[in-house]
Amino acid sequence: MNEQYPSKLLEHAVQELTKLPGVGRKTALRFALHLLAQDKEAVHTFSNSLTTLCDDVKHCKVCHNISDTEICDICANPQRDRSTICVVENIHSVMSIENTGQYHGLYHVLGGVISPMDGVGPSDLELESLFERVKAGNVNEIILALNPTMEGDTTNFYISRRLADSNVKLSVLARGVSIGDDLEYTDEVTLGRSILARTPLK
Repeated sequence: MNEQYPSKLLEHAVQELTKLPGVGRKTALRFALHLLAQDKEAVHTFSNSLTTLCDDVKHCKVCHNISDTEICDICANPQRDRSTICVVENIHSVMSIENTGQYHGLYHVLGGVISPMDGVGPSDLELESLFERVKAGNVNEIILALNPTMEGDTTNFYISRRLADSNVKLSVLARGVSIGDDLEYTDEVTLGRSILARTPLK
């Protein structure tokens, strides 16, 4: 049964809100009605923050993390261990690992994983820039911190093959992270222990 809306504008807003992950039509309607009940200035501030985010946020030229500047705070921090690079699928993974307080190296955000079923190949990811960073020297270890899925393992294998002739140590997270789980849903203690107990990639 199709839900009837008293306004086409409300219906359009609900349709747009359902494009957010995990938001169904009922939740989207609740969000839209909540915003409609707020002061217009507050709603404009809310919408302007999203527009500014989309228009002004940058991607770090080194690691591809999001940033307010050309080089992110992590890459620019002289206190970080520049000999270690943690390779992650997305920005949320960077945030999850940083919240553990157990990792003090640099990152490299791929922007996804190799997934032939979804039409995502190596050229669609930030892989070449990773290999360039290794080629530039000063990198002793690459930690492959991708989600423990078939696609994540495929990407790990591809990276390991490309770096087979380098002297860089490759390691993966200890399997305290359950198979099939996303890093963003893993608690900080488990994720922190996985970083500390990482194992060599064979």
